[in-house]
Amino acid sequence: MSKRIIVLVLPHVNLLDLSGPVQAFSAAARLGAGYDLAFVSSDPLVSSAQGLDLSGLGALAPVHDGDLVLIPGADLTMSLEIDPGVIRWIREAADAGAQIASVCTGAFLLGEAGLLDGHRCTAHWSVIDHMRERYPRARVVDDVLFVMDGLILTSAGIASGIDLALAIIEQDHGAPLAARVARELVVYLRRNGTAAPTSPFVEFRDHVVPEVQAVQQILADGFAEHYTLEELSQAVHLAPRTLTSKFVRTVGMTPLQYQQTLRIGHAKALLSCTGLSIEEISLACGYADARQLRRMFSQVQGLSPREYRASLR
Repeated sequence: MSKRIIVLVLPHVNLLDLSGPVQAFSAAARLGAGYDLAFVSSDPLVSSAQGLDLSGLGALAPVHDGDLVLIPGADLTMSLEIDPGVIRWIREAADAGAQIASVCTGAFLLGEAGLLDGHRCTAHWSVIDHMRERYPRARVVDDVLFVMDGLILTSAGIASGIDLALAIIEQDHGAPLAARVARELVVYLRRNGTAAPTSPFVEFRDHVVPEVQAVQQILADGFAEHYTLEELSQAVHLAPRTLTSKFVRTVGMTPLQYQQTLRIGHAKALLSCTGLSIEEISLACGYADARQLRRMFSQVQGLSPREYRASLR
């Protein structure tokens, strides 16, 4: 099923705020994610903050439930002279049930539309204090890369727009695809400043041992599956003992230990970025039941899944 990503291009848009997340979604689409990108504006010709003109932009068409509206940051003046029609369009998109995501100062448009009231949100460090003053009902957070609060998604700006895009891709299509996109963009798959800085789906891959890389990819693509060591060995035409030896020398753990690392990493992502229950997360990660997830998670993290989720809040 495809998902429309409607990018609102503001006058004086910052190019990296725009191009970073757009390239992440484009890469995900090439890898099989059903993303359809569209670019809209109140004016078909917009000049970026860096002087590059962007033309051929679409009109502000209706937005539907299931769409994502992405609002890259722009060089806004503190008077916030924003087209009222654009604010009205954003509010109508939210009322229709669309996700609304901002990069950097794009959060101010969400604020003007009244969408930040009661929501956790963030923006570039240089405008955080101004946001708190202008939108006192918003729960403005600093020192994080991005915040995902229901259908309202905000990021700190510039390169963190890529981090937010990767988090959306992970939420929509799972950690393996998000990790593949991160590797294609040559970036780390980072969390939000309170969680782990990298994902196990991109860690342990900085080597050139082909058999180990092949097994890692099998496990990344099917971390919830139940593989045996014999099955993995046959896939790369090695004896089980040889594969285990290569894996331990290269990665520092056995193949099945690596799979557990991926499962726990995915569980952490779901605990931090979704409202899924512990039972739902256990099934998504390949565990037989919530009790098995709790046992494995506690062994690795030193606290239960519920305690881990509470610590992030």
